[in-house]
Amino acid sequence: MVEASPTGCSSTELSPEEELQMITAISMATEPQTKVGDTFCLISRRWWQNWLDFVTHNKTVSANEGSSSEHQDLGSSSTPKRPSSIDNSDLIYEAASENPTMGIELHDTLVEHTDYILVPEVTWNQLCAWYGGGPKLARKVISSGQSQTELSVEVYPLRLRLHLMPKGDQCAIRISKKETIRDLHKKACEIFVLNLEQVSIWDYYSHRKHALMNDLDKSLDDANIQMDQDILVEVIDNGGGCTSDAQENGFAKNESSVLVEPSKTNYSIAGGFSASKGIPKNCNSELSQFQNLSSAIRESEDKTPVSVGVSTRGSSGGLTGLLNFGNTCFMNSAIQCLVHTPEFARYFREDYHQEINWHNPLGMVGELALAFGEVLRKLWAPGRTPFAPRQFKAKLARFAPQFSGYNQHDSQELLAFLLDGLHEDLNRVKHKPYIKSRDADGRPDEEVADEYWANHIARNDSIIVDVCQGQYKSTLVCPVCEKVSVTFDPFMYLSLPLQSTTTRTMTVTVFSCDGSALPATCTVIVPKQGRCKDLIQALSNACALKHNEKVFLVEIRNHLIHRFLEDPLMSLFSIKDDDHLSAYKIPKETGNARGTTGWKAYGTPLVFPVSCDATITRGDIQLIVHTMLSPMLRAEPVHSDISDADPSSVASDLTSVKKASIIDGKENDDSKTPSLKLPLKLVDGNNACIDLSVGEERTVRLPSTSMSVLLFIDWSPKLLKRYDTHYLEKLPEVFKYGPAKKTRTEPLSLYTCLEAFLREEPLVPEDMYCPQCKERRQASKKLDLWRLPEVLVIHLKRFSYSRSMKHKLETFVNFPIHDFDLTNYIANKNNSGRQVYELYALTNHFGSMGSGHYTAHIKLIDENRWYNFDDSHISPVNEDDVKSNAAYVLFYRRVKAEENGPGCCAGGNSSLHK
Repeated sequence: MVEASPTGCSSTELSPEEELQMITAISMATEPQTKVGDTFCLISRRWWQNWLDFVTHNKTVSANEGSSSEHQDLGSSSTPKRPSSIDNSDLIYEAASENPTMGIELHDTLVEHTDYILVPEVTWNQLCAWYGGGPKLARKVISSGQSQTELSVEVYPLRLRLHLMPKGDQCAIRISKKETIRDLHKKACEIFVLNLEQVSIWDYYSHRKHALMNDLDKSLDDANIQMDQDILVEVIDNGGGCTSDAQENGFAKNESSVLVEPSKTNYSIAGGFSASKGIPKNCNSELSQFQNLSSAIRESEDKTPVSVGVSTRGSSGGLTGLLNFGNTCFMNSAIQCLVHTPEFARYFREDYHQEINWHNPLGMVGELALAFGEVLRKLWAPGRTPFAPRQFKAKLARFAPQFSGYNQHDSQELLAFLLDGLHEDLNRVKHKPYIKSRDADGRPDEEVADEYWANHIARNDSIIVDVCQGQYKSTLVCPVCEKVSVTFDPFMYLSLPLQSTTTRTMTVTVFSCDGSALPATCTVIVPKQGRCKDLIQALSNACALKHNEKVFLVEIRNHLIHRFLEDPLMSLFSIKDDDHLSAYKIPKETGNARGTTGWKAYGTPLVFPVSCDATITRGDIQLIVHTMLSPMLRAEPVHSDISDADPSSVASDLTSVKKASIIDGKENDDSKTPSLKLPLKLVDGNNACIDLSVGEERTVRLPSTSMSVLLFIDWSPKLLKRYDTHYLEKLPEVFKYGPAKKTRTEPLSLYTCLEAFLREEPLVPEDMYCPQCKERRQASKKLDLWRLPEVLVIHLKRFSYSRSMKHKLETFVNFPIHDFDLTNYIANKNNSGRQVYELYALTNHFGSMGSGHYTAHIKLIDENRWYNFDDSHISPVNEDDVKSNAAYVLFYRRVKAEENGPGCCAGGNSSLHK
């Protein structure tokens, strides 16, 4: 950084224009050279705006009003006063600052360009020399981002609480996340006046010894140390042992607080590095200097919206936004839907601490529930301005590292983690009993379902289970012994496929092995949930298969046979749209051919069945290959030899071949096999190549350990001229993605999606172990809804994946807002009540998979009115506009018979919600 010393003159000796010029010059000299370790200072946005108005006013008047004395008098009469001393008191958390040993603490939810401006330290020094005041709030520049190449100012260093054991003292410190464990070790020893050899430090998360921090060169960031985390400072005796074990849940007796400043080499503080937005970098004139300076501030206000779209002061609550502090819209949208679930709003606003399960090994020792409860209370507090849930994000990163950092994530995946995590934190069952599920053994479904549910509740009992968990019936059928296995499993949400139809088209190239036809592409329609036998049957019907023929199906990849699709129960889901398939019409009574090779491949492999017991000669193989290639022979053959060893006419040979009937590789008539000279090579069991163009009477020994005979033809340029091989060069894809077309006249119904979810589907073999067969089988699975929850969460599976592409489905789903009737979808026919639901919230996803933006539409039940929650901005929305092709996760609540009015508020009568 270029050092720019403050001027020796006071501000009163300079005009406002000269102050602006000097600050601009300092900024232009320092900011372009900013590097890790440089210092920036926070200035109250309120004071900064007053100073900007003061130094830019005359320029604005001059530029806009000309030089008339009348206008100058008018401008001078409204000239802003010179600002008083710098006042950063609105940035400081006074309660924490009352303790002199803690130092200066900032409010936790400050937002750059809204609450404060970041300026280089030399800029601060100059302003302070002119105006005085303060206090100085210095922060360091650190590297950030996945590649650690971005620069940011760490506005909020880690706040850690040190626990000294066995004495029991405590102190709070601030330290950069870029500092090392060695630095933390040294500072702990300085605070508690200990020698380095006496102390070991532990990651003491949740007052448990999580990990010994002995990798001294690792940064605190790399060690996954989070904001407000506990660190155990353990004193060991001279013999190397610990003088006392740390208590898991006891807090210390004496408490002190110390603010530890970052060292001179490693810095940190969390916030955005955008001080350049407050000071212009390039100014060609004095006018552009102050115009750029002012516009930068105004632009920053537009980029960080803090005003709620509707007035909430004096309202009953629920209209508070969440600030986006770095791709956190996925989290904000999910949180808003959960906190506006009436049962959750009521539960977390009351005293729920008694239900926290502090010792559940599957939970987060209550941390997640406490953090979520705090966010919910803030969002329901009347008249609050938007805030940034940084503490909640830190807790989230601690327990779910996949959501750490500031990348965009899947809102539904976060929602699933929150529901499961909150359940475990609030599980009323402190000691889960071991319960072995009994098989149905022909018992009535009602009896088995109730038993499964009772077993589930015996281990899982929380507000989440009360509100969000339902039960479905799962039926598995073994395809071999036909054993039926029925279970009744709980669910937290339903993930529905977006299928506009129940069928799919598949394109396959069909080859005839007897030389009767050219290769042809065949497009058939098969069930979307179908199996390989459905595709084979459709192909058999489409290609006029004879009664003694069957279809042999393979997948081709890189001009080789990648896999044989022989299992009739294999799910068609395993065949992707960008795969390439070939089908071969072969006699029913013969075996299959298999094999792979490392040769450079050309075209498409051809398959011909040969009996394992047959005696076959090289001439027989020549005849077989000629037969398969004969349909592709050009009408006017070029008069040149295929092989130097045989100058005979290939055309006349093929004429004889076409008259022969081949069965098991042998001729039916007694005619002499013509001398055919295709450049064929055979690979034997030892991977040695055998030339089949000579010695046609010699017998070919079929390998006894393999079901395949590998043949290769050397496609020379001369040979390629004799055959029209374009049929072999490129196979069509199973389904070719083309321009988007409107294939439906009616929008896809949510009911259709539910029916697709409940339809029987095949599983991969590894998914079921048949206890009767004692083997893994590819069973079929059928789901049925059995017990529905009070709040039904439905996830629309918009994101789809294939081997070569990832894309988002923009399908519009026509989902009911009122009267979502699921009565006929319940398999439990003893349930006499109607199952009707009403939509009250949903998340939306706009844009593509890798980026995009999340929002939420939420109905405030006590107002009977819909609102759009877009991070910090909230605005009313018409109910008709709630439906769109961006809808992603839907939240429905059961309608009770007594609900005749428009609804009730979150804190109202529980009978209306449950």
